[in-house]
Amino acid sequence: MNEFTNSALLNRTHAMSALNVSALNFHSDRERLFNELHTRPFPVVQEGSSVSQLALLHHGQQPNVEYEHLEALCERYAVPPPARGSSCYYQDFGGFELRWERHTEFSTYTVIHRADKLQPFAHTALSLLPIAWLSGLSGEIVSGQHIDIIAMPEQASSPDTLRHYFEGHRLIGSWVGDKEARLWTAYRIHSDGFGRILIQNKHLNPCQTGRLVRRLFELETYRMMVLLAFPMARRIAPEVDTMDTQLAAINQQMNSIKGLEDERRLLAQLSTLAARIEQLISDSNFRFSAARAYYDLVMSRLADLREQEVAGLQTFNEFLRRRLTPAFRTCESVSGQLDDLSQRIDRASELLRTRVDLTLEAQNQDLLQSLNQRSKVQLQLQQAVEGLSVAAISYYLVGLVKYMLLSAADMGWIQHAELWVGVSVPVCVFLVWRGVHRLHKGLEREWKALSSL
Repeated sequence: MNEFTNSALLNRTHAMSALNVSALNFHSDRERLFNELHTRPFPVVQEGSSVSQLALLHHGQQPNVEYEHLEALCERYAVPPPARGSSCYYQDFGGFELRWERHTEFSTYTVIHRADKLQPFAHTALSLLPIAWLSGLSGEIVSGQHIDIIAMPEQASSPDTLRHYFEGHRLIGSWVGDKEARLWTAYRIHSDGFGRILIQNKHLNPCQTGRLVRRLFELETYRMMVLLAFPMARRIAPEVDTMDTQLAAINQQMNSIKGLEDERRLLAQLSTLAARIEQLISDSNFRFSAARAYYDLVMSRLADLREQEVAGLQTFNEFLRRRLTPAFRTCESVSGQLDDLSQRIDRASELLRTRVDLTLEAQNQDLLQSLNQRSKVQLQLQQAVEGLSVAAISYYLVGLVKYMLLSAADMGWIQHAELWVGVSVPVCVFLVWRGVHRLHKGLEREWKALSSL
């Protein structure tokens, strides 16, 4: 009875839990975002494995071309193809494992092969793929690397004994972790067009080895992605110096401006410089920003190696920092110069526009003063004309009144016509003056009304 009761209670609890969860409003992207932690896992690499990786710039093209190319390989080996819309694909092809990952600017193809007796770099994992399929990969190869993992010999290897694996080049080496493995490389492109790294494993398990292999591949790829900005920086730098000189000359000329024409000429030159600077910033901003992000990733991966020095040899950290950091600083310097030059041009343009505005304002003030002076003269002339018009109109009006009064006297209606004519003179003058004055006031009101519109 108790067992039955406990089972019922348990089922009821599970049902209530399921009901409660189903009633919750989860974010539509929650599951996808949560599973992002599990995307692109580290490979599991056994000792005695050969691993090769190609990194190809796809320039933002649609991934359909890569899907179709992978599907052709999968069809050949009768394995499931990648799902459309995915950004990574891991599959065992029988004799080798293929890992494809698509990033923002590049895609990587990693081939892992387990060999019973591995002779370093004698037969690479990439040689297992069909040549025709490899030649059909879309994009430009920016990085190619072979990594072979062998057991640590009982007697420590010297650089001289390993040089023949790297075609006689000078080696770089270090311990990684707590001396769990030893790394060797020449950081050279060998005769097959690839770089080489040899791992002598001492205590790393397959998962740790896989993480180490992935970090080394990322170091190589991100290093090359950083250096993509370097040719652009070297190409832009001379033009930036030239524009800096031109801006200095314009600033010097601003101190000896003689008129509005000089100001307009200098403003046109500044506008041309500003347009060119903005074009350079637009063309290079993405590349320089990407280089900054990739450089941080390189430094992070170097720190993850936890290197320890081998006597007489440079570590990966020392070599890459010494060679990579100056190139990156050059890119940062050119990017900073572009931003600084843009701000200086903006300040110079603003200053020059202020000077132009002040010059125009002064000219407008002179023009207004001239107009005021003309208005005063016109007013005086108008007043004089008004006075003359009053006299002239009054003269003609008095003449008309005179004729009327003389006619009235002849008809016997009035006496002393000349006396009445004399009396009418001031009356006519007043009436004419009053009429002209009212007409003048009416015109002023209409002018003010039109001016306020």
